[in-house]
Amino acid sequence: MNSPATNGESSPQTLEELREEQRKIRRLQMMMNMVMSVISQDNTLTVDEAAAMVADTRRAALAMFPDKELAYNLIYKPRLQRLMRERYRIQ
Repeated sequence: MNSPATNGESSPQTLEELREEQRKIRRLQMMMNMVMSVISQDNTLTVDEAAAMVADTRRAALAMFPDKELAYNLIYKPRLQRLMRERYRIQ
């Protein structure tokens, strides 16, 4: 049987790599929760400012996880779009 290293696949993640990935996931979750809280609770925030926050959040998420744009589009984008529609009555 071929090991992953001999058949061209990447090697399994080390414990340190797994910890780093978990740290980045927690950071992303915290960032998304904070942005969503600000958008939903700050009555002085304009739609343009909220849209800029959403765009910045997307850039930050893809900087942390460059190959996970599909996951972002499936998980976070619909939540943010729903929040923007509800908060600013956008159709």
